[in-house]
Amino acid sequence: MPHEHDHHHDHHQHGHDHHDHHHPHPHRPDQDDGLTDFQAMEIALRELLIEKGVLTAEEVRLAVEAMDARSPAAGARVVARAWTDADFRARLLADGSAACAELGIDMGPTKLVVVENTAEVHNMVVCTLCSCYPRFLLGLPPDWYKSRAYRSRAVREPRAVLEEFGTHIPERTTVRVHDSTADMRYLVLPRRPDGTAGWDEARLAALVGRDAMIGVALPRQP
Repeated sequence: MPHEHDHHHDHHQHGHDHHDHHHPHPHRPDQDDGLTDFQAMEIALRELLIEKGVLTAEEVRLAVEAMDARSPAAGARVVARAWTDADFRARLLADGSAACAELGIDMGPTKLVVVENTAEVHNMVVCTLCSCYPRFLLGLPPDWYKSRAYRSRAVREPRAVLEEFGTHIPERTTVRVHDSTADMRYLVLPRRPDGTAGWDEARLAALVGRDAMIGVALPRQP
């Protein structure tokens, strides 16, 4: 099951809870300590599959190129549709994968859970185990998302991490951290910026950056 972590202490939560304390920390969230165990495993497995003839190097290259071609534009389109279509927003929050399929975005077997930012709750996403990430919507994950520093500190001290991204969340707002899993991904639905009444989807989508859909940033202001 995925973990959800609030910065308010709750003994019934499964996982880590967060208090709003700022502690000294030696690592920024975009720093890492080198090759992870999962990265080393991927390299070894890829080389073994090629050696055994299960895959060719060309097939691997083409698959990597297809993944590289994905971008956060798909996710921004989903957010913009949710901002302008209340019925779609409701379907997106109820079943993220099915709602994305309406826009021609196939999430495959992955379950997408969409979490909505409000005045009361700010959501951010992490994968504490490795780097599970909604690639069909956001493209490749940034290096800082995969780093050990972000994966541990986002759970332990989310407000401090947000501040380092330049994102200040009011004290009255709960910061909730969602832990992705191998079969479940999260997408943050940011709050629509003020001053955008009457904007069309394309114009709204231009305000939605990748980091806002991970929850470490806010949408661009008009």
